[in-house]
Amino acid sequence: MLSYGKNVLLMTDPREIKKVYISKTRKDEEVFKYLKANKIHYLVVENQILNSMTKENHQGIIIERELYRYQNLEELYDKEFIVMLDHLEDPHNFGAIIRTCEAAGVDGIIIPKDRSVSVNDTVFKTSVGTAEKMKIVKVANLVDTIKKLQQEGYFVYASAMDGKDYRDISFAEKKVLIIGNEGKGISKLVREKSDEIIKIPMKGNVNSLNASVAAAILIYKMGNLV
Repeated sequence: MLSYGKNVLLMTDPREIKKVYISKTRKDEEVFKYLKANKIHYLVVENQILNSMTKENHQGIIIERELYRYQNLEELYDKEFIVMLDHLEDPHNFGAIIRTCEAAGVDGIIIPKDRSVSVNDTVFKTSVGTAEKMKIVKVANLVDTIKKLQQEGYFVYASAMDGKDYRDISFAEKKVLIIGNEGKGISKLVREKSDEIIKIPMKGNVNSLNASVAAAILIYKMGNLV
């Protein structure tokens, strides 16, 4: 898997890096010092070579790394705050949510195996490398996973436009926040299994927010950071 940019490089576990390609035009002592200190194999190449490897904005650095290693659900059972994404499809939204979760101290993220974005190069780029720091679990069935989490003492909150005002909620200590698909929102079965439906009130002409924006607002509130 490929990922890109200086910030992503510096936040990636060196053990996961196979090779780094750096543009000849990139003059950055911090990068070269980091590569040498961690004994990371790198090649200095023409910028055209980097352009041929990807259409992404690579910033003169391309990282060839191991495929992302997902965690097991059981590793989250002793944690307090989990975010679940109900078939999110946009890698930019996913990357932004990962970045917010890492900044806000969320303990883990759960995504489904089917009809959902996975951790890829765009996600790594958008998350500015924080995907490396976040426990991400991929599960076969979200409803079954919700049941397991509830058995472990979690209270599950799903975000939807017709829920209770999130500002009026006293959130549980062990909690799960579910963010829905960008267009369809929360799926019917996931909604039915959730303990409470919450919403962000709207005063303007739009009736919904971007998934990553809505997630950020709710995460910071539920994490007692605002």
